[in-house]
Amino acid sequence: MAQIAASASLTTGHAPFIEDARDHGRLYIDQPYELYSEENHEAWRRLYQRMLPKWERHANEHFLNGVRSLCLDPDRVPRIEDVNRYLCPLTGFRAKPVSGYIPSFLFFDCLRNREFPTTITIRDLATLDYLPEPDIFHDIAGHVPMHTDRAFADTLVRFGECAHTAAEMASYIRDEHERLRRLTSMLKAMARFFWFTIEFGLMQGRDGIKASGSGLLSSFGELSHAIESPEVQRYPLQLEWAINQAFEIDHYQPLLFVADSFDQLFSLVDRLERWMREGRLNNVAPGEPEISERDLRSFLEAAPSA
Repeated sequence: MAQIAASASLTTGHAPFIEDARDHGRLYIDQPYELYSEENHEAWRRLYQRMLPKWERHANEHFLNGVRSLCLDPDRVPRIEDVNRYLCPLTGFRAKPVSGYIPSFLFFDCLRNREFPTTITIRDLATLDYLPEPDIFHDIAGHVPMHTDRAFADTLVRFGECAHTAAEMASYIRDEHERLRRLTSMLKAMARFFWFTIEFGLMQGRDGIKASGSGLLSSFGELSHAIESPEVQRYPLQLEWAINQAFEIDHYQPLLFVADSFDQLFSLVDRLERWMREGRLNNVAPGEPEISERDLRSFLEAAPSA
């Protein structure tokens, strides 16, 4: 631990504390706030400073209300305990620090329990524009303000319940090959719908289309592009289209879906679970995202208690 303290930094990809946690199998961790370097705080300050005018122009009103409710410090990486002190009384949600990637079932099960797995590292100053993996700015400034809205928070809980249904449905299939095939299809459907709503969703607002997805709300370049570019196709959100639409993560999204409201989003997650039980998610279109063996295993291991 002395060696970790000596190289104080929680920079994504260069954080001895995180490497030590992973080496020892610690998925859920504390936030060692003293390890943030001044460069880490400067990265947060620059990210927040340049996103603020973008949010005011393109973010939906629920997100803007959430940013105000959380009282985020624009100059310092937030303490997660402070975020939770403002968040929990509003919707029961809390940010839960993790050491990195969390298997899909565990992620959705956290949502079911009103916990949001939160990365504690932050990108370095050379990669402010794009980072392929989540960091604390994406998670806290991009996701968590939406968790202050009751309807949105309840939708996340329904997503978590869908994961339990997928594990349950997989447990009924005796043939191992068929069980894996159907489970893969169900997880593709869930991942795609989550991507096109929670991560890269648009929503109709009083002043036109606004961003509601966290991938957009934490991206300096893509937020404006998603709302303003004539190159982006924007269509009303339809469950059957979203679950069969592949996506790639390494470029601006060429196709986005527009929800009417959080009530519509909640009702579509309800329908997603109903279709899962009816077998209508057993044969979704092939393509991205790939479902990893670790994610599949997390659902199979959960199946007996689903």
